[in-house]
Amino acid sequence: MATFSKKIQKLGVYTSGGDAPGMNAALRAVVRVAIAQKLEVFGVMQGYVGMMENHIAPLTQRDVANIIQRGGTVIKTGRSTEFTKPEGRAKAAANLKAHGIDALVCIGGDGSFRGAHALWEEHQIPVVGVPGTIDNDIFGSDKTIGFDTAVNTALEAIDRIRDTAASHDRLFIVEVMGRNSGFIASHVGLAGGAEEIFTPESTTTVEKAVEHIKEGISRGKSSSILVTAEGQKPGRAYDLAEAIRKKTGWDAKVCILGHQQRGGSPSAADRILASRMGAAAVDSLLKGRCDIMIGTEGERLVEVPLDLVTKSEKKAHLDLVSLANILAT
Repeated sequence: MATFSKKIQKLGVYTSGGDAPGMNAALRAVVRVAIAQKLEVFGVMQGYVGMMENHIAPLTQRDVANIIQRGGTVIKTGRSTEFTKPEGRAKAAANLKAHGIDALVCIGGDGSFRGAHALWEEHQIPVVGVPGTIDNDIFGSDKTIGFDTAVNTALEAIDRIRDTAASHDRLFIVEVMGRNSGFIASHVGLAGGAEEIFTPESTTTVEKAVEHIKEGISRGKSSSILVTAEGQKPGRAYDLAEAIRKKTGWDAKVCILGHQQRGGSPSAADRILASRMGAAAVDSLLKGRCDIMIGTEGERLVEVPLDLVTKSEKKAHLDLVSLANILAT
């Protein structure tokens, strides 16, 4: 954790990376808490892209009215390869300083926090991060904004798919998001009663899944659902379906949930988490603390150095996968 002594008068806020339900709730909290503390607030549109292109504008209390229930992010988001270069960051820093912005709140994920850490290291712009990502894969926080909503969105779909699977005695493979992380898959699989869960961290194999399904059939089961994280690219479920077909002749139906997991109105849990984290980020900056992320440890909010966050890896809980296997027997 770093500290600074300059008094904050103008605060910037931006959302970056993939959108997550609850980002608007966090934005609302940052803006209203900052204004309550007599700060001017500026929104940086489209994340680091807008920072470099000088798309920066004042935000008032009314600008964030009626957004707590909205998915996505009203100040837009984006990813930028140019910002990964020192020249891009220097351009962004110059724009921030031209507006007189003294500090920033970054709402985003791992890549966004690397950029925030670099702004402090290279240009001494104080930044506090708020973890907003449906993947829940940010080290230093038990929960991230958007994860609860994404899990419930996927679970609702799986509950509906199970009705069809049971009606037609079918095997379904449902693919959820999670390129490098199995948090969504493991939680949805357990809550949805999946027979097998495939995640980037687990050692589940097609052979194991087939054996598990056959055991269920021997006990009278007529339908099954497998849940898989997308892996490095969407469409992993089709590969699994083809592998199962070659081994057994079974015709596995595939359902890829895709980006619908990102959208929609955030759950109550995500709205509350986002509001708490956004308020805490402003409070930390006002106390002169920066280069940190606001995370959760149980129900408690904690401050975690961004350097540690970006250099460490958070793994999904494999015990959930094991438990799901036991409960699906």
